Amino acid sequence: MALLGIDLGTSAVKVMVLDEQGHTLGIGRADYRVLAPQPGWSESDPAEWWSAVAAALRETVTPQVRIDAIGLSGQMHGLVLTDAAGEPIRPALLWSDMRAQEELERYRSLPASLLARLANPLVPGMAGPMLCWLAEHEAASYQQAAWAIQPKDWLRFRLTNEVATDPSDASATLLYDLLADSWADEVIMALGLNRRLLPPILPSGARAGTLSAQAAEALGLPAGIPVATGAADTAAAALGTGLLTPGPVQLTLGTGAQLISLCSGPQADPSGRTHLYRAADDASWYAMAAVQNAGLVLNWVRQMFNATWDEVYASAGAVPPGTDGLFFLPYLTQERPHHPLPASRGAFVGLRIDHRREHLLHSALEGVAFGIRVAFEALPTAHTTTTLRLAGGGSEHTAWRQMLADILKRDLLGIDTSAASVRGAALLAGIASDVWPDAAATAALAPHASPIAMPDEERVHRYDAIFEAYLASAGMKESDKIDG
Repeated sequence: MALLGIDLGTSAVKVMVLDEQGHTLGIGRADYRVLAPQPGWSESDPAEWWSAVAAALRETVTPQVRIDAIGLSGQMHGLVLTDAAGEPIRPALLWSDMRAQEELERYRSLPASLLARLANPLVPGMAGPMLCWLAEHEAASYQQAAWAIQPKDWLRFRLTNEVATDPSDASATLLYDLLADSWADEVIMALGLNRRLLPPILPSGARAGTLSAQAAEALGLPAGIPVATGAADTAAAALGTGLLTPGPVQLTLGTGAQLISLCSGPQADPSGRTHLYRAADDASWYAMAAVQNAGLVLNWVRQMFNATWDEVYASAGAVPPGTDGLFFLPYLTQERPHHPLPASRGAFVGLRIDHRREHLLHSALEGVAFGIRVAFEALPTAHTTTTLRLAGGGSEHTAWRQMLADILKRDLLGIDTSAASVRGAALLAGIASDVWPDAAATAALAPHASPIAMPDEERVHRYDAIFEAYLASAGMKESDKIDG
């Protein structure tokens, strides 16, 4: 069998074809734009998503390959308003959009008992606050909408003419009751939102429809292929890397960074610093500390200095720890609640005339790694974890891995795939088409995890001191600066 996974990321779509033994038969990608019509806004045109999916499939699926099932994953939290036929009414709002900051006050005015059922910190770039913003500021679009859905769910709507979502995406909207495992109807009513905009919830590995004739013609595939509900990209990445049981902590590096640990029940963080979402196995939950300012920021730095990715990552080993007294604060967009000062701004601190291009690139990597450390230390299981599983396309360079091991003070296990989310999507295609009965049955297909970096004791001590100075530079903690 040939199982097609499609991962609708923030700035690119990835597609992968797996066989039932878990072997990769093909992989491809196509990019699209992230638009910023105003400062702090982040949008995409779903028509560009669709064109990119078609382009990636043309690159990947050869005439000799007969696709038997399709699974989906996608960027979390975003919002697509559509009419009854699934046509977008306006551009999609993305997870990095900050326009709904004031709408969080509507959430804060809710009774504590209702907020407790959301079991998550309040973040503006989630579907609930953004839907509140649209109801207030774009009333015509809001009134015209038949559905308010997540990015991967819009894609499935386009593929099948059927609308649905899954628990992993629904639980990341701030409109979901984690304790009841359903839409939070009381919250939705209290916010004054229209409940009918929210789609039915199906298991991630359920068969949610079949490929329509119109979509099949556009994509060059046969009509009638079963399509799985799919999962949020972080949940799909856990499945795709074989993270199926509580205990291990996994760091996935991409446009953002996510640190996750599975749990067997809805165990909310009492400090409100980390997130709690449903996993793709429809039986588990996971705690997550998400970093907004990761690959997104490194790409900005790369473009500003006209550098290649190899040059960016090579700088990790070309300059000593601490970058001769130079700090980079990576907060180009508002950070998540794990951060003591989520509204911090980005800056290079300590610039001198003798600093060169490689110093600035190196300090950018250090700044992002320090930001990941702040998030990691917010996880409830951080202090009992000695090893981190490392996944994602932003984790492949040796010197960068070593810097992460030194700053996070943990052994790193590399997962033998750079496409965890799309692999998870393909596995969901297999579950939906009865290749495997459930997510647990895919454990034998998990990519190999092998040691890739161990902390160097001398650099760990140095980075501990530098981290204190970094926190002071960011205004998070009083400490003396490190003299380069």
